[in-house]
Amino acid sequence: MDNSSDVPARVQGKYLAIFVCWLLGNGCLFSWNSMLTIEDYYVYLFPKYHPPRVLTLVYQPFAVGTLAILAYNEAKINTRIRNLFGYTLFFISTLLVLILDLATSGKGGLGTYIGICAISGAFGVADAHVQGGMVGDLSYMRQEFIQSFLAGLAASGALTSALRLITKAAFENSKDGLRKGAILFFAISTFFELVCVLLYAFVFPKIPIVKYYRSKAASEGSKTVSADLAAGGIETLSEEVEGYEKQPERKGIQQLLLENMDYALDMFLIYTLTLSIFPGFLSEDTGSHSLGTWYALVLIAMYNVCDLIGRYIPLVKKLKLESRKLITIMILCRFLLVPAFYFTAKYGDQGWMIFLTSFLGLSNGYLTVCVLTSAPKGYKGPEQNALGNLLVLFLLGGIFAGVTLDWLWLIGKDW
Repeated sequence: MDNSSDVPARVQGKYLAIFVCWLLGNGCLFSWNSMLTIEDYYVYLFPKYHPPRVLTLVYQPFAVGTLAILAYNEAKINTRIRNLFGYTLFFISTLLVLILDLATSGKGGLGTYIGICAISGAFGVADAHVQGGMVGDLSYMRQEFIQSFLAGLAASGALTSALRLITKAAFENSKDGLRKGAILFFAISTFFELVCVLLYAFVFPKIPIVKYYRSKAASEGSKTVSADLAAGGIETLSEEVEGYEKQPERKGIQQLLLENMDYALDMFLIYTLTLSIFPGFLSEDTGSHSLGTWYALVLIAMYNVCDLIGRYIPLVKKLKLESRKLITIMILCRFLLVPAFYFTAKYGDQGWMIFLTSFLGLSNGYLTVCVLTSAPKGYKGPEQNALGNLLVLFLLGGIFAGVTLDWLWLIGKDW
């Protein structure tokens, strides 16, 4: 391929690709956020089983364990099959939540609860396939693609919060009202996950700019993109298979981890802090306020909206943090939010709590994009893919640690 034919491929379909990445990011967490956002319904159905905390605890080991296996074997895995499996599992699992609720007529009980927990575990497996697979895949493309995908992840939280506030206002806070809201949520989620399966299968691989970057990754020795290139109509890889062996050795996972340990720990610490406060603490330990049952929903909505805004700030080059040391210092300073939330819940009012929650979301989104767009620079396509998987593994590990630490807020509260 000469330069004259390269140039159009580099730019054609850029904005379509950015939009599809945003939708695929949404699809990665839309189902799970729907389950989180209707937890008032599950608290009503299963009052003795702590669903807000238990469902997250069930989800996380499946997500972290599956992604650890996938990240270790990343170089041998067909990215197309991996991502399609993840989005299809999201679709089937979301449909099962809907079927389970309709089959039991919205009745609680241990059997139904175990079913919901099993589906939560399936969401974790799907998330590991999609989030690691997509971040790895987009790491060797343009920074705008990975930023848009990450913004889509946050947008799923903002959209589900908005939907929840609308359904809460539309239906009275009765069992039937809660159930109608829950059914509406999962009907929308099921449809949206089906759209994501179709987008990834038939639209994304055929966008010229995506084909260009995948061809470039293949020329650098990546074996994970062959099925996606074939789906995009490029069948020339078979002739180049022998050429792969002549490629210089790519860096292994251990070497990549050693070179990027600061970025890996950054991802871990960002999400350890965030999930130790959100959503468990915000749902139960909100201090003095006058908003009644709306308060926790308003806080969660503010977090989600600010998280989304934070992911767009790095698009302004002057506001993007590039220094590795400064990123780490900011992440460590962020832990001052723990005493800030503690004392605000004890002595502050709702205005301060809303401000702190907004800052928690803004800094979470901003720092996530800064790390995930800075880390892959300077590496070849296969290495960028592997590094993207590793960083998402540490991200999910941080979520798991944060969710576990979230239980510490319950000490001394008669639990």
